[in-house]
Amino acid sequence: MTGNADAAVPSPGKRELAGLLGKTGTLWSTLHADLSAQFGPLTEKWIFTRKSNHWALQLKQKKRTILYLIPVGGGFRAAFALGEKACAAARGSHLAVSVLDVIDRAPRYPEGRGVTLEVRTRKDVANVKALAAIKMAS
Repeated sequence: MTGNADAAVPSPGKRELAGLLGKTGTLWSTLHADLSAQFGPLTEKWIFTRKSNHWALQLKQKKRTILYLIPVGGGFRAAFALGEKACAAARGSHLAVSVLDVIDRAPRYPEGRGVTLEVRTRKDVANVKALAAIKMAS
């Protein structure tokens, strides 16, 4: 995922973020806290992408991007760039078939496959955490 911060479009504040996330706000907070505990300390950076007209929160461990969290109306997405080693490791894991399907259909870019998962339930959070662990171990 690429994009540049745009000074003309302010990053979402706490109130705006809560409005975008709706009922999934607790899932966002849980996922963020769990990733921070597992991979922290994390560096955070809001990035605006003109192509999708969305803000994304980039979470990095040192210089390595773990994922992007993208708030959308009533939920959020987790976006990854997965290298082929991580994709192979995912196929050998216990991830849900639906997640493996998303990985297999993901577009390929120089930095890896662009995998995006919708997050609306606790099971979705578990899938994102598992995929983040696979990526970071690869």
